[in-house]
Amino acid sequence: MIGLIIAKSGINTMPNSKPSALPRRQWLAAAALLAITGFQRTALAQATTVQVWKDPNCGCCHLWVEHLQANGFKVEVRDVGNTAARKRLGMPEQLGSCHTATVGGYVIEGHVPAADIHRLLKERPVALGLSVPGMPIGSPGMDGPEYKGRKDAYDVLLVQKNGSHKSFQHHPGVRRMVRQGSLQSVSDDPNALPWATGEVRRIDKAANKVALHHGEIKNLDMPPMSMVFQVKAPAQMDALQIGQKVRFRAVQDKGAYWVLQIEAVGSV
Repeated sequence: MIGLIIAKSGINTMPNSKPSALPRRQWLAAAALLAITGFQRTALAQATTVQVWKDPNCGCCHLWVEHLQANGFKVEVRDVGNTAARKRLGMPEQLGSCHTATVGGYVIEGHVPAADIHRLLKERPVALGLSVPGMPIGSPGMDGPEYKGRKDAYDVLLVQKNGSHKSFQHHPGVRRMVRQGSLQSVSDDPNALPWATGEVRRIDKAANKVALHHGEIKNLDMPPMSMVFQVKAPAQMDALQIGQKVRFRAVQDKGAYWVLQIEAVGSV
């Protein structure tokens, strides 16, 4: 690269040449071009390196990281949860999801497709970043074969530093026409929901979250997986322990998954 730049500038690189005899402006032009090229390379490397804060037990977060890597991003993972990072970076809590990331000076919240991140870095709008609130099925990381083709519609939001937001990209849904009449995403009566079973993998009382490796959640049409849930009644978490077998009732509300009831059981 250096040789190419010097050649383009017209500088004689032969051993017997006398650099002092060359015009000063040619040397300055070559040096400036080298500096610009180096800056562009550094900026590109920074723009394509994604730092991610996530729960170490969240399977869908891990799959989202793999999605980014498959689409050309270098990913640095911090398995410490994302509540503190989201707050520090200024992403509104109501737009939150199970992982928070930064790339190229922007904040990325939730299961944002890599294509939308590439578009963000290309267009460079004035904004805090992008968010996919909750965990919509069909988004990257929530689109495995266990979902059998189900895909919920969702929007990638362009979020401003004052918390205002608008749609950056709409992703249409493709729902399976099976069992939809029996699904209950939101319920005012928890007792009307079926119990699901699982094992406690992580407890975050500060954020009112619990990570569960769970079986099928029938009312949500959700297959077995590991995922982080928000807990409606935080006091229920006091009796939980890591590795404990539990049964629970869960709902989906505005893209987020909530545990309404959870209790220990002898076996699962």
